[in-house]
Amino acid sequence: MAASRYRRFLKLCEEWPVDETKRGRDLGAYLRQRVAQAFREGENTQYPRPRDTSFSGLSLEEYKLILSTDTLEEFKDMNKGMWKKLQEKFASKSPEEKHRAWARALSRPPT
Repeated sequence: MAASRYRRFLKLCEEWPVDETKRGRDLGAYLRQRVAQAFREGENTQYPRPRDTSFSGLSLEEYKLILSTDTLEEFKDMNKGMWKKLQEKFASKSPEEKHRAWARALSRPPT
């Protein structure tokens, strides 16, 4: 994987020219410097990940939790209006179930 990443960075460096008029602040020169630092051994550079996270800082387990069907259903429910939520909660239920649902709905803080 490091070899293909290295080749892609080299291609980026080839396509991004160095602008001599921007000494000390040229992006092309900066890219070349960072690629040289990151890939000191060229294609043979090992590229370990310092942490098992992504750009958001969340771990794999946190992503699994967020993307689970139950959590996505909760998000969908949060986006519904109050009237729609009440209609769904009390539609075609027995009186006892409706009473319990009302009690739960009234005991929760608004979202």
